[in-house]
Amino acid sequence: MTDLNPIDDTADDYSRFEARLVAHDQDATRVVTADIGDTTARQLVTELIDNGVVTPVPGKRVFVHEPSGTTFDSSTQLAVFHQGWTAARDDVTGEES
Repeated sequence: MTDLNPIDDTADDYSRFEARLVAHDQDATRVVTADIGDTTARQLVTELIDNGVVTPVPGKRVFVHEPSGTTFDSSTQLAVFHQGWTAARDDVTGEES
């Protein structure tokens, strides 16, 4: 009967390597929302207003994200929310197909 040498057993190494690859793949497919600057946020919000996705409320100085009904007083908050909302919606529709 031959005993396996624990030093030569690489099964755990493969499992750890595979887990790192899966984590890396998940990181690569996630949408990064924290890197939105003020200029980029304003441009995105302007596009969303032009497309009818966002409605500005001048008297209250807020933006309404129409698909979700959420209100924001900052273009950066709205841009980050919209990117996350879009990514979450895309994930849900991607899982159904």
